[in-house]
Amino acid sequence: MFKDTIPGLDRVFETDVEPPKVILVTGPPGSMKTSFCYSIMTNYVENTGQFGLYTTLEETVDSHLNNMESLGIDLSLNMQISDITDLREIDKIVDEDEATNYVDFLERMLRHFKEEKGDQFKVFALDSLGALYSLMEHEEDMRKKMFYFFKNLRDMDLYSFVVMERTLGGEANLLGNEGFLVDGVIMLGMDRNRGELTRYLQVEKMRACKHSMEKHALEVGENGLKVLGTVFE
Repeated sequence: MFKDTIPGLDRVFETDVEPPKVILVTGPPGSMKTSFCYSIMTNYVENTGQFGLYTTLEETVDSHLNNMESLGIDLSLNMQISDITDLREIDKIVDEDEATNYVDFLERMLRHFKEEKGDQFKVFALDSLGALYSLMEHEEDMRKKMFYFFKNLRDMDLYSFVVMERTLGGEANLLGNEGFLVDGVIMLGMDRNRGELTRYLQVEKMRACKHSMEKHALEVGENGLKVLGTVFE
């Protein structure tokens, strides 16, 4: 899954990542979280002929595609991109006083694609968990809901990427229960060295996988993302 999707990623992963996995991709604004997830997914479905679903709650589909194209990241016909407009559609069929259960809607959407695509549907992304929390800020037991949501993702045998913001310099802070509920945590950060800002990737956790825990530089070139050597502090 991972090692052949982004050039240089085999510097980080000694063994490949097998499904099902729920992977938290976290970092501060500007650390390329969305680009990283989309790059892995689009290259994966192109290489394998399988199907992926990318759900963005923070921007429109058109805005997302424009951003990816501007970074030189290829688009794939094997990827379905859904934005919050799709989630809002359910409001038309519920009472005005009844709040939309967005987790339930996401699960129904996932089941729809699983029934339609079968085992071909293999990779999913939610961008972002913070946006989902804000849409459901009045819901109770959100952590319990996420526990079962992540369980359902595993039951569907998916590679699942869940994007979550993290404050700059907060590398040592676990993200509440999310860090314990997921199978992997990939930190995308930014270091300032000799006056220059360097983006980096660091795997903090990945179950059943041999990997480096060092920081590796992440570069944005004409053809998308590339993982370089380790970052020395």
